[in-house]
Amino acid sequence: MARGNQRDKAREKAAKLKADATKGQRKDDGKSFRQRQEDDAEKMRQKQAAALAKKEADAKAK
Repeated sequence: MARGNQRDKAREKAAKLKADATKGQRKDDGKSFRQRQEDDAEKMRQKQAAALAKKEADAKAK
């Protein structure tokens, strides 16, 4: 049996494990927890305002 690609397979496996470990985590952008929390809250407020405006527009259309 030839085992010439064993090292390559191990590298691929290690890269996949590393990618899976960091999946879904935020990148370090230098913001503190409080800053990130405030930014997220502002995004949610904007999203809720847009949803409310859409809901009102749909109600007017009926």
